[in-house]
Amino acid sequence: MNTSSPRAASREFDSVHFRQALSQFATGVTVITTRLADGSFRGLTASSFNSVSLDPPLVLWSLGTGANSLPIFSGNSHYVINVLSADQAHLAKLFSTRTEDPFGTVEFELSRTGQPILKGCTAWFECHNRSRYPEGDHVIFVGEVEHCEFAGNAPLVFHGGKFRDLLK
Repeated sequence: MNTSSPRAASREFDSVHFRQALSQFATGVTVITTRLADGSFRGLTASSFNSVSLDPPLVLWSLGTGANSLPIFSGNSHYVINVLSADQAHLAKLFSTRTEDPFGTVEFELSRTGQPILKGCTAWFECHNRSRYPEGDHVIFVGEVEHCEFAGNAPLVFHGGKFRDLLK
């Protein structure tokens, strides 16, 4: 199976227009968390989360190649994808900025492999870091889900550059 094709024809839009068009796609909001070798934790906000396969259970997310956490997430064996609930926009904002220790201000518990699971999320997926694919200015991470749980809370949604609650 051919996995790559020649480049697309030239485009007639700029990156600002492309970003505005992408913002019209409503998406859930996640915080990806992991534990470092020294025992500290790292987390980041990502809306680029999707299912890949049911058998085996695979999910994906992506991270910019310029992110300072790229070596951490590329090298760690496990991470947790925390799907934020409607009342957790403050966590999305907290983990989208460079904060000294965001974990010092949030409630979490540890997964069986020692990864932080944020309390109050609508769902979480503990993943083995199965594979990574560089594409454009991002790296696509494919995680094999080893454990997952859900609460069924209303999800936090991002659309048009704003956090939204589906129930409002």
